[in-house]
Amino acid sequence: MDARLLRTAAAVVLLAGCAPAEDPPSGGPPADGTTAPGGPSAAPEPALEVEVVVDGLRHPWDVALLPGGAALITERGGRLLTHDERGTREIEADLGDLFVGSEAGLMGLEVSPRFAEDREIFLCHATRTGDGAPRDVRVTRWRLEEDIGTAERIGTVVDGLPISSGRHSGCRLRFAPDGVLHVGTGDAARSGTSQDLGSLGGKTLRVHPDGTVPRDNPFAGRPGDAALVHTYGHRNVQGLAVQPGTGTMWSAEHGPGTDDEINVLVPGGNYGWDPGPGYDESVPMTDLERFPDAVEAAWSSGRPTVALSGAAFLSGEQWGAWDGALAVAELKNTGVAVHGVDGTRITGTTRMTALEDVHGRLRSPTLDDDGALWVTTANGTDDAVLRVTARPGGR
Repeated sequence: MDARLLRTAAAVVLLAGCAPAEDPPSGGPPADGTTAPGGPSAAPEPALEVEVVVDGLRHPWDVALLPGGAALITERGGRLLTHDERGTREIEADLGDLFVGSEAGLMGLEVSPRFAEDREIFLCHATRTGDGAPRDVRVTRWRLEEDIGTAERIGTVVDGLPISSGRHSGCRLRFAPDGVLHVGTGDAARSGTSQDLGSLGGKTLRVHPDGTVPRDNPFAGRPGDAALVHTYGHRNVQGLAVQPGTGTMWSAEHGPGTDDEINVLVPGGNYGWDPGPGYDESVPMTDLERFPDAVEAAWSSGRPTVALSGAAFLSGEQWGAWDGALAVAELKNTGVAVHGVDGTRITGTTRMTALEDVHGRLRSPTLDDDGALWVTTANGTDDAVLRVTARPGGR
């Protein structure tokens, strides 16, 4: 393994203030730093300390924390890694059927809520046929050995998620408080998939860890793949986040030339994306003319898009005014936006200037048990996993 992976370089940056977003979102509050009372700019913001935990990576996609503090990291090219006080090591895992191309590869990662008893983790990844062609995207179930040196594949939770070149592969995983696994999927850049309940593309899915269908799924009584569908009409779901206190699932989603979206997921909801015929990406992200009952976004970027990626709710008094806010990584703006939340309403948006244009593209934020935010970069070379800790009250 590259010796750089065994370094832990700490870089401390204090957050002196917040830079406003450049463009006001359409259909939402202005992105100029103004908020409703209780929004993220209503009180002194926390100072942030940014530590580079692991560097020398290539396309790290997701990070998850194990009980005890060890981190798991997926690289899109196919490596599963762990990092703890002993350093960074590659976990032996048979991913011989992995397809890597365009946006696809080894992507989403989740840890079983019962990990202390079952030692299970879940991976979302693309697979290939025997001749190397892309076959599908699927969620697989693995058991980690006690030394975290080996992961054994013990089953497939969901398969058959559509794939084309690898574009729009979605692939975010998140457990809800009820122990049910949510899966964010992409439309595979194909028209017709998002609105077709018989396709798993352009959806969020809801499934038990053993692959069975929850009885309270909105389409559980329908045959085939429709039984797994939780929401539909999505373009490319990149982030899923559980709201503390309510258990409500939120998503972050790529738009075409306009309107990346943050959505509150309503069981059975249609989110209005349908680029057919011919994959016409000039249509609205949420097409209320064609689908008058479509669920409108809680926030949208307007033009230009910012390439929303992973999302996580901040929690803990150390975050000060940001406690309960939604942090969303961005691939174009090379930073993390912080969206104030009141119930299911976004009250205002500000930014973590400690991460602004410092580490390049950012993909996946994950909150650990201490309330620190782990974030993966997505530059393709010399990528890193960052750990962001907060101190209330500003500098």
